[in-house]
Amino acid sequence: MKTRIGILGYGNLGKGTEVAVAAAEDMELAAVFTRRDPSSVKILTDGVPVVNVDEIEKWTDKIDVLVLCGGSATDLPVQTPRYAKLFNVIDSFDTHARIPEHFGNVDAAAKEGNKVAMISVGWDPGLFSLNRVYANAILPDGKDYTFWGKGVSQGHSDAVRRIEGVKNAKQYTIPKEEALEAVRSGKNPELSTRDKHLRECFVVLKEGADKDRVEKEIKEMPNYFADYDTVVHFIDEDEFLRDHSGMAHGGFVFRTGKTGANKENNHIIEYRIKLDSNPEFTTSVIIAYARAVKRLADEGVSGAKTVFDIPPAYLCTQTDEELRAHFL
Repeated sequence: MKTRIGILGYGNLGKGTEVAVAAAEDMELAAVFTRRDPSSVKILTDGVPVVNVDEIEKWTDKIDVLVLCGGSATDLPVQTPRYAKLFNVIDSFDTHARIPEHFGNVDAAAKEGNKVAMISVGWDPGLFSLNRVYANAILPDGKDYTFWGKGVSQGHSDAVRRIEGVKNAKQYTIPKEEALEAVRSGKNPELSTRDKHLRECFVVLKEGADKDRVEKEIKEMPNYFADYDTVVHFIDEDEFLRDHSGMAHGGFVFRTGKTGANKENNHIIEYRIKLDSNPEFTTSVIIAYARAVKRLADEGVSGAKTVFDIPPAYLCTQTDEELRAHFL
Protein backbone atom coordinates (compact mmCIF):
# COMPACT_ATOMS: atom_id res chain seq x y z
CA MET A 1 0.00 0.00 0.00
CA LYS A 2 1.35 3.41 -0.94
CA THR A 3 2.10 6.10 1.64
CA ARG A 4 -0.59 8.76 1.44
CA ILE A 5 0.89 12.27 1.45
CA GLY A 6 -0.94 15.49 2.28
CA ILE A 7 0.46 18.91 1.39
CA LEU A 8 -0.34 22.00 3.46
CA GLY A 9 0.43 25.13 1.43
CA TYR A 10 0.82 25.31 -2.35
CA GLY A 11 3.62 27.81 -2.91
CA ASN A 12 7.08 26.91 -4.20
CA LEU A 13 7.59 24.15 -1.61
CA GLY A 14 4.10 22.76 -2.06
CA LYS A 15 4.55 22.55 -5.81
CA GLY A 16 7.95 20.92 -5.37
CA THR A 17 6.47 18.37 -2.98
CA GLU A 18 3.80 17.44 -5.50
CA VAL A 19 6.49 16.75 -8.12
CA ALA A 20 8.58 14.72 -5.64
CA VAL A 21 5.59 12.60 -4.62
CA ALA A 22 4.79 11.87 -8.27
CA ALA A 23 8.37 10.59 -8.73
CA ALA A 24 8.20 8.30 -5.68
CA GLU A 25 7.01 4.81 -6.56
CA ASP A 26 5.82 4.08 -3.02
CA MET A 27 3.80 7.27 -2.46
CA GLU A 28 0.63 8.96 -3.63
CA LEU A 29 -0.80 12.43 -3.15
CA ALA A 30 -4.01 12.35 -1.10
CA ALA A 31 -4.90 16.04 -0.82
CA VAL A 32 -3.60 19.60 -0.95
CA PHE A 33 -4.72 21.94 1.83
CA THR A 34 -4.76 25.70 1.36
CA ARG A 35 -5.76 28.89 3.15
CA ARG A 36 -6.92 30.27 -0.19
CA ASP A 37 -10.19 29.58 -1.97
CA PRO A 38 -9.65 25.97 -3.14
CA SER A 39 -11.25 26.73 -6.51
CA SER A 40 -8.43 29.21 -7.21
CA VAL A 41 -5.65 26.63 -6.71
CA LYS A 42 -4.82 24.50 -9.75
CA ILE A 43 -2.52 21.54 -9.09
CA LEU A 44 -0.78 19.17 -11.50
CA THR A 45 -2.13 15.85 -10.21
CA ASP A 46 -5.46 14.73 -11.69
CA GLY A 47 -8.14 13.53 -9.31
CA VAL A 48 -6.59 14.92 -6.12
CA PRO A 49 -8.78 17.29 -4.12
CA VAL A 50 -7.74 20.79 -3.05
CA VAL A 51 -9.28 21.41 0.37
CA ASN A 52 -9.58 24.46 2.60
CA VAL A 53 -7.35 24.10 5.65
CA ASP A 54 -10.40 24.55 7.91
CA GLU A 55 -11.47 21.05 6.78
CA ILE A 56 -8.13 19.35 7.55
CA GLU A 57 -9.26 17.56 10.72
CA LYS A 58 -11.66 15.47 8.62
CA TRP A 59 -8.60 13.91 6.91
CA THR A 60 -6.80 12.38 9.89
CA ASP A 61 -7.57 8.82 8.75
CA LYS A 62 -6.81 9.51 5.06
CA ILE A 63 -3.22 10.81 5.32
CA ASP A 64 -0.10 8.99 6.48
CA VAL A 65 2.29 11.98 6.44
CA LEU A 66 1.38 15.68 6.20
CA VAL A 67 4.09 17.84 4.59
CA LEU A 68 4.03 21.38 5.99
CA CYS A 69 5.12 23.85 3.31
CA GLY A 70 4.77 27.14 5.16
CA GLY A 71 7.45 29.67 6.05
CA SER A 72 9.74 29.45 9.06
CA ALA A 73 9.13 33.00 10.28
CA THR A 74 5.44 32.79 11.19
CA ASP A 75 3.81 29.65 9.74
CA LEU A 76 5.76 26.65 10.99
CA PRO A 77 6.20 27.70 14.65
CA VAL A 78 2.39 27.56 14.88
CA GLN A 79 1.47 24.92 12.31
CA THR A 80 3.90 22.15 13.18
CA PRO A 81 2.90 21.81 16.86
CA ARG A 82 -0.77 22.23 15.96
CA TYR A 83 -0.86 19.50 13.32
CA ALA A 84 1.61 17.17 15.06
CA LYS A 85 -1.22 16.35 17.46
CA LEU A 86 -3.34 15.09 14.54
CA PHE A 87 -0.96 13.77 11.86
CA ASN A 88 2.51 12.43 11.33
CA VAL A 89 4.17 15.61 9.98
CA ILE A 90 7.38 16.87 8.43
CA ASP A 91 8.59 20.46 8.01
CA SER A 92 11.57 22.44 6.68
CA PHE A 93 11.95 24.88 9.59
CA ASP A 94 15.26 26.65 8.87
CA THR A 95 15.72 29.37 11.49
CA HIS A 96 18.83 27.74 12.96
CA ALA A 97 18.89 29.68 16.23
CA ARG A 98 15.31 28.68 17.07
CA ILE A 99 15.54 24.96 16.24
CA PRO A 100 15.90 23.84 19.91
CA GLU A 101 12.80 25.84 20.90
CA HIS A 102 10.85 24.56 17.88
CA PHE A 103 11.90 20.97 18.59
CA GLY A 104 10.65 21.22 22.19
CA ASN A 105 7.26 22.58 21.16
CA VAL A 106 6.79 20.00 18.43
CA ASP A 107 8.02 17.09 20.57
CA ALA A 108 5.43 17.79 23.28
CA ALA A 109 2.62 18.06 20.72
CA ALA A 110 3.61 14.90 18.82
CA LYS A 111 3.86 12.84 21.99
CA GLU A 112 0.44 14.13 23.07
CA GLY A 113 -1.00 12.96 19.76
CA ASN A 114 1.14 9.78 19.61
CA LYS A 115 2.52 10.92 16.26
CA VAL A 116 5.93 11.28 14.60
CA ALA A 117 7.02 14.82 13.71
CA MET A 118 10.21 15.53 11.77
CA ILE A 119 11.50 19.09 11.78
CA SER A 120 14.14 21.06 9.85
CA VAL A 121 14.45 18.76 6.85
CA GLY A 122 16.12 20.02 3.67
CA TRP A 123 19.71 20.74 2.71
CA ASP A 124 20.62 23.30 5.39
CA PRO A 125 19.43 22.43 7.92
CA GLY A 126 19.32 18.81 6.79
CA LEU A 127 21.97 17.32 4.54
CA PHE A 128 24.57 19.94 5.52
CA SER A 129 23.80 19.23 9.18
CA LEU A 130 24.57 15.54 8.69
CA ASN A 131 27.84 16.35 6.97
CA ARG A 132 28.89 18.64 9.81
CA VAL A 133 28.15 15.91 12.37
CA TYR A 134 29.94 13.15 10.45
CA ALA A 135 32.97 15.35 9.81
CA ASN A 136 33.22 16.52 13.43
CA ALA A 137 33.07 12.92 14.64
CA ILE A 138 35.81 11.88 12.20
CA LEU A 139 38.08 14.93 12.63
CA PRO A 140 37.59 16.17 16.20
CA ASP A 141 40.63 18.47 15.96
CA GLY A 142 39.54 20.87 13.23
CA LYS A 143 37.36 23.70 11.95
CA ASP A 144 33.98 23.95 10.23
CA TYR A 145 33.18 26.24 7.30
CA THR A 146 29.83 26.64 5.53
CA PHE A 147 29.29 28.66 2.37
CA TRP A 148 25.94 29.27 0.67
CA GLY A 149 25.42 30.02 -3.03
CA LYS A 150 25.62 31.07 -5.64
CA GLY A 151 21.92 31.25 -5.15
CA VAL A 152 18.76 33.25 -4.65
CA SER A 153 18.03 34.41 -1.12
CA GLN A 154 14.26 34.71 -0.95
CA GLY A 155 14.27 36.68 2.32
CA HIS A 156 16.86 39.20 1.14
CA SER A 157 15.09 39.59 -2.21
CA ASP A 158 11.87 40.35 -0.38
CA ALA A 159 13.64 42.93 1.80
CA VAL A 160 14.85 44.78 -1.32
CA ARG A 161 11.39 44.66 -2.89
CA ARG A 162 9.96 46.42 0.16
CA ILE A 163 12.10 49.52 -0.41
CA GLU A 164 10.14 52.48 -1.75
CA GLY A 165 10.63 52.82 -5.50
CA VAL A 166 11.53 49.19 -6.14
CA LYS A 167 9.28 47.36 -8.59
CA ASN A 168 11.05 43.99 -8.51
CA ALA A 169 14.32 42.58 -7.22
CA LYS A 170 16.36 39.39 -6.87
CA GLN A 171 19.32 38.98 -4.51
CA TYR A 172 22.05 36.37 -4.92
CA THR A 173 24.36 35.14 -2.16
CA ILE A 174 27.79 34.37 -3.65
CA PRO A 175 30.72 32.71 -1.87
CA LYS A 176 33.96 34.66 -2.25
CA GLU A 177 36.46 32.61 -4.24
CA GLU A 178 39.44 33.77 -2.20
CA ALA A 179 37.76 32.53 0.99
CA LEU A 180 36.86 29.19 -0.60
CA GLU A 181 40.41 28.70 -1.83
CA ALA A 182 41.89 29.60 1.55
CA VAL A 183 39.78 26.85 3.14
CA ARG A 184 40.50 24.32 0.37
CA SER A 185 44.24 24.94 0.65
CA GLY A 186 44.23 24.00 4.32
CA LYS A 187 45.12 27.46 5.66
CA ASN A 188 42.34 27.30 8.31
CA PRO A 189 41.54 31.02 7.95
CA GLU A 190 39.56 33.08 10.43
CA LEU A 191 36.75 34.44 8.27
CA SER A 192 34.29 37.22 9.09
CA THR A 193 30.81 37.49 7.60
CA ARG A 194 32.12 39.98 5.03
CA ASP A 195 35.06 37.72 4.17
CA LYS A 196 32.88 34.74 3.20
CA HIS A 197 30.05 36.03 1.01
CA LEU A 198 29.19 38.74 -1.51
CA ARG A 199 25.61 39.91 -1.98
CA GLU A 200 24.56 40.85 -5.50
CA CYS A 201 21.23 42.59 -6.21
CA PHE A 202 19.38 43.01 -9.50
CA VAL A 203 16.75 45.70 -9.17
CA VAL A 204 13.94 47.00 -11.39
CA LEU A 205 12.91 50.53 -10.36
CA LYS A 206 9.50 52.10 -10.55
CA GLU A 207 9.25 55.07 -12.87
CA GLY A 208 10.75 58.19 -11.30
CA ALA A 209 12.47 56.34 -8.43
CA ASP A 210 15.71 57.76 -7.04
CA LYS A 211 18.42 55.26 -8.00
CA ASP A 212 21.03 56.63 -5.59
CA ARG A 213 18.66 56.56 -2.61
CA VAL A 214 17.57 52.98 -3.34
CA GLU A 215 21.18 51.78 -3.64
CA LYS A 216 22.10 53.50 -0.37
CA GLU A 217 19.12 51.96 1.45
CA ILE A 218 20.06 48.50 0.22
CA LYS A 219 23.72 48.72 1.18
CA GLU A 220 23.01 50.19 4.63
CA MET A 221 20.14 47.85 5.56
CA PRO A 222 20.93 46.33 8.98
CA ASN A 223 20.80 42.53 9.40
CA TYR A 224 20.63 42.08 5.63
CA PHE A 225 23.35 43.98 3.73
CA ALA A 226 25.25 46.31 6.06
CA ASP A 227 27.73 43.59 7.12
CA TYR A 228 28.46 42.45 3.55
CA ASP A 229 30.12 43.70 0.41
CA THR A 230 27.03 44.39 -1.71
CA VAL A 231 26.78 45.11 -5.44
CA VAL A 232 23.58 46.61 -6.87
CA HIS A 233 22.66 46.42 -10.57
CA PHE A 234 19.71 48.35 -11.97
CA ILE A 235 18.12 46.60 -14.95
CA ASP A 236 14.90 46.80 -16.96
CA GLU A 237 11.97 44.45 -16.49
CA ASP A 238 12.59 42.48 -19.68
CA GLU A 239 16.12 41.58 -18.58
CA PHE A 240 14.85 40.73 -15.11
CA LEU A 241 12.23 38.31 -16.43
CA ARG A 242 14.66 36.80 -18.92
CA ASP A 243 17.65 36.29 -16.65
CA HIS A 244 16.42 36.26 -13.05
CA SER A 245 13.31 34.11 -12.87
CA GLY A 246 15.02 30.93 -11.62
CA MET A 247 15.41 29.55 -8.10
CA ALA A 248 18.95 28.15 -8.28
CA HIS A 249 21.00 27.69 -5.12
CA GLY A 250 23.73 25.58 -3.58
CA GLY A 251 26.58 25.62 -1.15
CA PHE A 252 29.61 23.98 0.44
CA VAL A 253 30.40 22.41 3.81
CA PHE A 254 34.04 21.96 4.83
CA ARG A 255 35.75 20.34 7.77
CA THR A 256 39.48 20.77 8.07
CA GLY A 257 41.35 18.70 10.62
CA LYS A 258 44.63 17.23 11.80
CA THR A 259 45.74 13.74 12.79
CA GLY A 260 49.03 12.19 13.85
CA ALA A 261 51.08 12.07 17.02
CA ASN A 262 52.33 15.58 16.32
CA LYS A 263 49.30 16.76 14.32
CA GLU A 264 51.46 16.59 11.24
CA ASN A 265 48.81 15.35 8.78
CA ASN A 266 46.16 17.68 7.41
CA HIS A 267 42.77 16.59 6.04
CA ILE A 268 39.94 18.40 4.30
CA ILE A 269 36.38 17.13 3.85
CA GLU A 270 34.34 19.04 1.27
CA TYR A 271 30.66 18.49 0.47
CA ARG A 272 28.96 20.50 -2.27
CA ILE A 273 25.50 20.81 -3.77
CA LYS A 274 24.58 22.77 -6.91
CA LEU A 275 20.87 23.16 -7.58
CA ASP A 276 18.84 24.41 -10.53
CA SER A 277 15.73 24.50 -8.30
CA ASN A 278 16.11 25.05 -4.59
CA PRO A 279 12.41 24.24 -3.83
CA GLU A 280 12.39 21.03 -5.89
CA PHE A 281 15.62 19.74 -4.34
CA THR A 282 14.49 20.64 -0.82
CA THR A 283 11.20 18.81 -1.27
CA SER A 284 13.00 15.78 -2.73
CA VAL A 285 14.88 15.59 0.58
CA ILE A 286 11.62 16.04 2.49
CA ILE A 287 9.88 13.20 0.64
CA ALA A 288 12.79 10.82 1.35
CA TYR A 289 12.45 11.64 5.03
CA ALA A 290 8.65 11.34 4.85
CA ARG A 291 9.34 7.69 4.02
CA ALA A 292 11.24 7.43 7.30
CA VAL A 293 8.42 9.16 9.20
CA LYS A 294 5.94 6.54 7.99
CA ARG A 295 8.28 3.69 8.97
CA LEU A 296 8.80 5.10 12.45
CA ALA A 297 5.05 5.58 12.89
CA ASP A 298 4.44 1.98 11.83
CA GLU A 299 6.91 0.92 14.54
CA GLY A 300 4.91 2.80 17.19
CA VAL A 301 7.43 5.62 17.67
CA SER A 302 6.21 9.09 18.70
CA GLY A 303 7.70 12.53 19.27
CA ALA A 304 9.85 14.97 17.34
CA LYS A 305 12.81 13.80 15.23
CA THR A 306 15.58 15.41 13.19
CA VAL A 307 17.85 14.09 10.45
CA PHE A 308 20.27 12.96 13.19
CA ASP A 309 17.76 10.36 14.38
CA ILE A 310 17.10 8.59 11.07
CA PRO A 311 19.07 5.55 9.80
CA PRO A 312 19.95 5.98 6.12
CA ALA A 313 18.14 2.76 5.22
CA TYR A 314 14.85 4.33 6.33
CA LEU A 315 15.08 6.86 3.49
CA CYS A 316 15.23 4.26 0.74
CA THR A 317 12.78 2.05 -1.11
CA GLN A 318 15.42 -0.70 -1.45
CA THR A 319 15.62 -3.60 1.00
CA ASP A 320 18.57 -3.94 3.36
CA GLU A 321 19.95 -6.72 1.14
CA GLU A 322 19.71 -4.51 -1.96
CA LEU A 323 21.43 -1.62 -0.18
CA ARG A 324 24.33 -3.83 0.89
CA ALA A 325 24.68 -5.30 -2.60
CA HIS A 326 24.54 -2.03 -4.55
CA PHE A 327 25.68 0.85 -2.31
CA LEU A 328 27.98 -0.52 0.36
